Amino acid sequence: MTAIDRSAQLDDLKIVTLTDGEVWSARDLMTFAGYTNWRKWSGAIDRAIESVNASGLNAADHFAGGVKMVELGSGARREVEDVNLTRYACYILFQNADSRKPEIAALQQYFAVQTRKQELAPTTAPTGAELIALAVVEAQRMLAEKDRQIAELEPRAAHADTFRQADGLRTIGDVANDLKVHALSNYPGVKVLQKDVYDLAGQIGLIIRGDTIRHNQPTARAIEAGWVKPKESVIDTNHGDELKITARLTPKGQGRLWDAAVTNLAQNGVVYVRKETAA
Repeated sequence: MTAIDRSAQLDDLKIVTLTDGEVWSARDLMTFAGYTNWRKWSGAIDRAIESVNASGLNAADHFAGGVKMVELGSGARREVEDVNLTRYACYILFQNADSRKPEIAALQQYFAVQTRKQELAPTTAPTGAELIALAVVEAQRMLAEKDRQIAELEPRAAHADTFRQADGLRTIGDVANDLKVHALSNYPGVKVLQKDVYDLAGQIGLIIRGDTIRHNQPTARAIEAGWVKPKESVIDTNHGDELKITARLTPKGQGRLWDAAVTNLAQNGVVYVRKETAA
């Protein structure tokens, strides 16, 4: 990649805000710097923050914590830690990065030039069309972030509303339907199967699973813990009336199942992690 190509790509990565001006995502810059491990990259960021604070400046003015959505594969996404960097923060960061990496020297030069341009640029505040353009960009960013938050919270709010229904007892199938809506909004392309939700309920001790006459019945531990209440019903079969016992989740049980499923979605992109898959 030529210096011109690299500069063009770095220019495309910057985000213009009203509060901080031009900023870059540390996650976006990580691969440009030749890093593949966020832990090592964040170590360089920590050193840069210490350097700025030691100089008498406030690092918080140049390094802002944030989050970034990343693709997990199969359409799944999750939030990861990120840091928004001003041009000056980038300049200091690459002075504190691993100088043995060939990418670092090019980035040091790019941000040194950009920082010098900023120092030589007029210090007058933006006015007229420039100010309007900045306001539009910032408004679009804020609206996009609000839409993302609403999309994330809507399924959770719908799930919380179900806790207030009647006696608060619901079936595992009801929770599975809520999880389907949650996945549709937050993990496009991920399928939530009722069988997987039932298997997860068995894995976390809510019900019994397997080739047994007690299949899908609540466990004694779940009943004692207040996660599940057994529901008895009589079914008319060819062999006469049979007593069937099924599980009804209490709000505590619903929360236990929901949290386990959402955690698996965020970390693994599926609702239920089978033992052979986890191994």
